[in-house]
Amino acid sequence: MKRFDLSLLCLLLCLVTTAQFTVSDNKRFLLRNNTPFFYLGDTGWELFHRLNREETDYYLKRRSEQGFTVVQAVVLAEFDGLHTPNAYGNLPLENDDPTKPNEAYFRHVDYIIDKANEYNIVIGLLPTWGDKIFKSTWGKGPEIFTPENARQYGEWLGKRYKDKTNIIWITGGDRNPRNENDVAIWNSMAEGITTGCGPGKKPLITFHPQPNQYGSAEWFMKEDWLSFNMFQNGHCRNTPVYDKIQSVYNMTPVKPVMDGEPLYEDHPVCFNAKELGTSNAYDVRLYAYLDVFAGAFGHTYGCHDIWQFYSPNREAVNSPHIYWQEAMELPGAQQMQHLKKLMLSRPFLERVPDQSLIVENNYGPAERIQATRGKDYAFIYTAAGKPFTFNGEKISGNKLKAAWYNPRNGKTIPAQEITNKGQVKFTAPSSGYGQDWVLIVDDAGKEYRFP
Repeated sequence: MKRFDLSLLCLLLCLVTTAQFTVSDNKRFLLRNNTPFFYLGDTGWELFHRLNREETDYYLKRRSEQGFTVVQAVVLAEFDGLHTPNAYGNLPLENDDPTKPNEAYFRHVDYIIDKANEYNIVIGLLPTWGDKIFKSTWGKGPEIFTPENARQYGEWLGKRYKDKTNIIWITGGDRNPRNENDVAIWNSMAEGITTGCGPGKKPLITFHPQPNQYGSAEWFMKEDWLSFNMFQNGHCRNTPVYDKIQSVYNMTPVKPVMDGEPLYEDHPVCFNAKELGTSNAYDVRLYAYLDVFAGAFGHTYGCHDIWQFYSPNREAVNSPHIYWQEAMELPGAQQMQHLKKLMLSRPFLERVPDQSLIVENNYGPAERIQATRGKDYAFIYTAAGKPFTFNGEKISGNKLKAAWYNPRNGKTIPAQEITNKGQVKFTAPSSGYGQDWVLIVDDAGKEYRFP
């Protein structure tokens, strides 16, 4: 009996220490310790490279308070990450050799991962920015990876962080493969990570591309290491992101999908601030709701001033406006938590995109109406507050209770109770630019609470 109890205890302890992220049974969502996980990310790309420990603590603590669950950060960073030292004067590699990591540099990476865990933040860990594989026209490089050393580097990282329970791995780093050799490098790196994590552990790994039609699915859809698909939908307005998300959502094998880099807040729109201006809270809010309602399991927010941690006496890219500490309080960042709260307020794992809930399906992105539902609830997002006609037959219940959810402040306004029969017209409390709303429709018998 004692031997049995001891064995059981060891098993339970093993499960506790290794439990981490998995994909849901329906292959649409992520679970953390078997609990639905809403990926609400921030692009802190230069976190390891530019911030000291005091700055790191401030950044992670504040993002945790704002409801973020993931920070995406790069080990071999974009801003001359191989030759410009981190805050403590350390470079990541010896002689630009991926097989010779610098222990002092990685002790700072260790600190940040552990500090993030204290604040219940997951690190979306990019082993490298893509310019170290393909320099292209805007990267500093140099190109240092081959399939062989990429595997070694990935395995070293996997071994080092195999027991960390707050890591999701992200390969790619804003670079699409240009040829078969680039594909082989990324495959080798991901396979190395998997090997390094050890038998019995399946790390969650994705790929962060440049804007393209099918995101990571274009090259890696059938790879065993690809746990979920990621898009970069880019930095322009009025992009039909929902079509891209939906196209990969419908692919086989079925895998979760999300947008890992949409239009950032405070970013030159289409890199042309002079003619198109700078993005705002409404821009980032719009894409977040359209992406998620189209089938994404989560979403990444980004801010132009924060991804690069803009501050005095540092290289800046594309004219950031304010220093990163001030940018932490921009309204779009504050409003992302309302999306997370809404999505987790109803049965999460049964949710599907469903445009048949509404009649009006021909509006462009600026006025788009996007619908998603579970078995006994529905959410309909109207991007500019345009009225729409609701079909409720796919929702259980003879009586339905409706309310308007404000994505700007997270407050709910009761609408009406309706009979679940035929079509019903709904008109949002306000309309026009920046006046987006979500209609919540519930089976009245379920007595769900509003977010």
